[in-house]
Amino acid sequence: MNLQRILALLKKEFGQLFKDKKLLPLVFIAPVLQLTILGFAASLDVKNIAMVLCDLDKSKESREFIQTFTNSGYFTIEYSTEDYNAIQSYLDNNKATMALVIPTNFSKKLFRKEPANVQVILDGAEGNSTAIAMGYTSQIITKYASGILANFFSNGKPIVGVNAEIRTWYNPALKSRNYMVPGVLVLILLVTTMNLTSMAIVKEKEIGTLEQIMVTPIRPTELILGKLIPFTIIGVVNVCVVLLVMVYGFDIPIKGSVPLLFGLTGFFLLTTLGLGLFVSTISKTQQQAMMTAQFFILQPMMYISGFTFPVENMPHALQVLSHFIPMSYYLVIVRSIILKGVGISSLWLEASALLFMGIVILAASVLRFKKKLE
Repeated sequence: MNLQRILALLKKEFGQLFKDKKLLPLVFIAPVLQLTILGFAASLDVKNIAMVLCDLDKSKESREFIQTFTNSGYFTIEYSTEDYNAIQSYLDNNKATMALVIPTNFSKKLFRKEPANVQVILDGAEGNSTAIAMGYTSQIITKYASGILANFFSNGKPIVGVNAEIRTWYNPALKSRNYMVPGVLVLILLVTTMNLTSMAIVKEKEIGTLEQIMVTPIRPTELILGKLIPFTIIGVVNVCVVLLVMVYGFDIPIKGSVPLLFGLTGFFLLTTLGLGLFVSTISKTQQQAMMTAQFFILQPMMYISGFTFPVENMPHALQVLSHFIPMSYYLVIVRSIILKGVGISSLWLEASALLFMGIVILAASVLRFKKKLE
């Protein structure tokens, strides 16, 4: 292996990269835009739930009950009506996603120490948001009922019971953005390095420079290194940029070891570069390479790895399939290091699996690429 030939090839690759003025923004600016847009848009939090109110009691107690909803920050009263039959029109026309109905005897039943019923109607068209809204509603009503019981039965004395002290670790504010943004980092790294590797090699096939390189004394191994090293460097630079935006733009601190994060990122790069190299061997045009990477690699990884949907909620067959997807292991690694601050002692299994898959994928892709060159 000749180091001078590899350096000459690296110089050529970086020269081509920096000469392409349209490619540079896609490599360095697009990841920041993707992180910013997805970081704000990809949120599982449900806030400002539009509510239509039907208060038929109009008492002090009913108003206090309503305030527990508005003070929570999750619900906003957009409409109010005294006609129970008019509620359906608000839900049908998407003016509100929830209706709260307080009957006329609400306060009287409270004074009689009888169960006071209320009705909550939810638009279940969007199941996930509805389930979250139901959870909020249950918590608010339970808290209000507990306060009523305390007032009725304590007589100024504490009630003997069980007090639960609930704490949320790693993400106390329960912001879904803190969970999604590290996942976006994984997605950006996969898209950038895999697509650049496959399309750059296919581009050389299209314009005929790959055949010209092969008639030179350069060896296939040197050519592969010259192709992969630049995109490895680009991947590392992208990770640095995305981490800076995450920390200073989204205020998500890295609680774990940054060197460990970069070290295990190298394992993931073995898989993305290997996949890009493999796509280049089965594609004849850049468009074909992009479509192959998009539909046969990127989208299945997004859906099955746990980036978009929890793996635990999938059918058993897909859960088994997720064990063969490198992105699923790297997602666990990134989120654990950034949010939990854990070390290699807790991540050695994921790191070992990722390293093994990276070596296998890259080795198989290199062998296939060598055969194509020969």
